[in-house]
Amino acid sequence: MRIALFATCLADTLFPEAAKATVLLLERLGHEVVFPSQQTCCGQMHINTGYQAAALPLVKRYASVFDPYDVIVAPSGSCVGSIRHQHAMVAASYGDAGLASRAADVASRTYELSELLIDVLKVEDVGAYYPHRVTYHPTCHSLRMTRVGDKPLRLLRQVRGLDLVELPAAEQCCGFGGTFAIKNAETSTAMLADKMTNIVSTGADVCTAGDASCLMHIGGGLSRLRTGVRTVHLAEILAATEFIS
Repeated sequence: MRIALFATCLADTLFPEAAKATVLLLERLGHEVVFPSQQTCCGQMHINTGYQAAALPLVKRYASVFDPYDVIVAPSGSCVGSIRHQHAMVAASYGDAGLASRAADVASRTYELSELLIDVLKVEDVGAYYPHRVTYHPTCHSLRMTRVGDKPLRLLRQVRGLDLVELPAAEQCCGFGGTFAIKNAETSTAMLADKMTNIVSTGADVCTAGDASCLMHIGGGLSRLRTGVRTVHLAEILAATEFIS
């Protein structure tokens, strides 16, 4: 299958290993991955902070760049959630019915990584090997917008050498929420403290998730407290093998 990669801004600027791991994993499974170089931000940050007019050109760009592809994947439940639930809405709110229709069509072909693997490629065992004690944080957007459900957990359970431990109060937000963490810093910090307490209680070496944004927030907190717990994107775990760890 020919699959287009939407890398996302955060992966492009701060967490390139998540995007590279997505490519490595899909190619190992026998698929061709292409990277449309004209891609930019999905516009989620603009939309969520009330700048929909500024987001409109980004919605147009995404629809134009990815329209030629039958399947698009992003290592981010957050960005996929925005593409699916906001792009057509933004276009329609500015009276561009044609763009709204095209955006909805392209969005229907855009998948978060665990969705693509299980729902489209019909695979749960991706041949990964990751000998670590791991706990999984289901990010808010992947849980409540893209509704990936237990798909990441099903994939993690098939990883050889991995000891998967349940995260207490897993469905509670980590407190990041994009600009929420800046505008409501004290509340965000309190939410992060609860999340970190629960992560540390598992005895895990690694906390994983499908969104680099949440992992950035959680990882920063865990690092400052010197807990010894690392944050690793789901794609990196699934891409790991006995030869690449």
